[in-house]
Parts: sequence; structure tokens; C-alpha cells
Amino acid sequence: MKLSQTRVDSIEMFNRVIHVKRDDLLHPEFSGNKARKFAYFLENDFPDVKTLIGYGSAQANSLYSMSALAKLKGWQLDFYVDHIASYIKQQPRGNYRAALENGAKIIALDEQGDREGRDTLDYITEVVLPKTENAVFVPEGGRCEFAKHGVYRLAREIALWSEAQGLPQLTVFLPSGTGTTALFLNQYFVEHERDIQVLTCATVGGDDYLHSQFSELTDNSLYHPKSVMLPKKYHFGKLYRECYEMWNKVSGAGIEFELLYDPVGWIALEQYLQSDESNGAILYLHQGGMLGNETMLPRYRRKYPDLK
Repeated sequence: MKLSQTRVDSIEMFNRVIHVKRDDLLHPEFSGNKARKFAYFLENDFPDVKTLIGYGSAQANSLYSMSALAKLKGWQLDFYVDHIASYIKQQPRGNYRAALENGAKIIALDEQGDREGRDTLDYITEVVLPKTENAVFVPEGGRCEFAKHGVYRLAREIALWSEAQGLPQLTVFLPSGTGTTALFLNQYFVEHERDIQVLTCATVGGDDYLHSQFSELTDNSLYHPKSVMLPKKYHFGKLYRECYEMWNKVSGAGIEFELLYDPVGWIALEQYLQSDESNGAILYLHQGGMLGNETMLPRYRRKYPDLK
């Protein structure tokens, strides 16, 4: 089970060479960055745990990875979602299908009589956790202190690669949901006084939301990565023609990416590279999530039938 030590490939984009850290080549059940975030759970014993509890969307990468973790550990995964779209229920695909095959219970809150207007996190903390024994709870997207263990290992790999390449300056770029990976990467580089900058962009909720997520993990702003302002607001999960076109362009350079986070990431990176701040080598962190393309590609092709 490959959970670390991925190679770095290079592609040409935006008239320059971009290095790509291939975490998409980690074990497919842990979907790139989830292998890093869940490494602590994979490598340690939890003899009293019987239930793994998480939440997010019904097509989240974390849903599939948590179902694989639970299956491997002999735990039951209870994964809470706000709702499940009817078309997903009727024709399970992607992360939802794979998680069900791993034995996950996917619980839709719009079908729960005791929800009483609570959001998903409040429902779990107020209703689920008080009556669930021998459980471990992982916040949305793996945003917790446990994630530091595996992300620090990733940071060490990047630092060693940078040294081996003799790079005087390096910018690591990755799109962010909760911002957990970006924050812990940057924290490692700051703590170890590495000349490596972490740059990210918000794909969920905008810059204010992203920085609030950073602050929940640490109140030391020195550890907060720099974020690139996008040319427009992209609503998470909404389909944009330019996102598909960017995905097609980058994938055509030789490496396939996922369709939810990466197109926004590459749009942000192109904008950054056009600025005066872009100096030194760029390493794009490929965080996997390819299973989600099973559902994203048909959605794009239905909305934009002229796209190839």
C-alpha cells in the first residue's frame, strides 16, 4: 500500500515548466491527500474504536477514503451528509458508490426527524456523539491536528526533493478546500526554516472562509499560507466552461487531474504566474481525487454538449 514517496514529473504550462508532485499515484483508496491526512490513523492502533464518524458531501473524496480506512481497520463508518441527490441514489457512481461498496452508512440529515434545523456539524456534536461509544470523529475534509503527521511527511519529501534539485527558491502550489494540507505544509517549512513558500487558493467559500479555517487550526499567522485571489468567484461544485477548458488543457499536457478543485487551482496559478511576484520554480501538488471524475465528466458534458 503506497502512502508516501511519490515521484515528481514535469509538464509545460503557461510557457514555463511546472513540476508536479504526483500524490495521485498513492494508493487509490486514499485518494492522494487523504493518504497524507489519514496516515496517523493508518499507522496507529485504536483498540477501543468501533465507529468512525465523518461528514461532508455525498460525493466527497473524504467519504471514499474514510470508508476504505474503516474497512481496513474493521470499523463502521457513519458519514453524515445534508442530503443525497436523487440521481446519485438512483445511479450510484464515483465516491458515493465506492463508499457504499466498502460498507459505509451514508446518512442524509434531510431524512432525520430529530434534525431540528441543525447543520451537519451541530447535529453530530449535539445528537450523534453523545450517544455513540467507542467512536472517533474526523471533521470535514480531515481538518484536524491528526492530519499534521502525514502532511509533515509530505513536507519532508518536498524539502528533500528541492535540495536534490538544487533549487534556490521553490513555491509549492495547491488548491484548498479546508486548507489543512496547505497550512501544515507551510507550518513545517516555517518551523524548519526552509526557503519554500506555500501558495494556495480558496475553492470553497472564498478567502475569508479559508483564512478562518487556518485560524481554527493555529492562531499563529506566520504559519498561514499565502492565498491567490481568483479573477472571479467560483461557487463550489458549480460547472464553469472555463474550468472544463482549463482541465482539458492541463490534462492534455500529459497528467490527468480531477475536475472539482484542480481547474480552479490551475486558473489561480496562471494568474499568479502573470504577476511580478512569481519567482523561482513551481511545484504543483497533485492531490488525487480522480474517482470524482466519474460523476463530474457526465455533468459537464450534459451542461456543455459542445465540449470535447
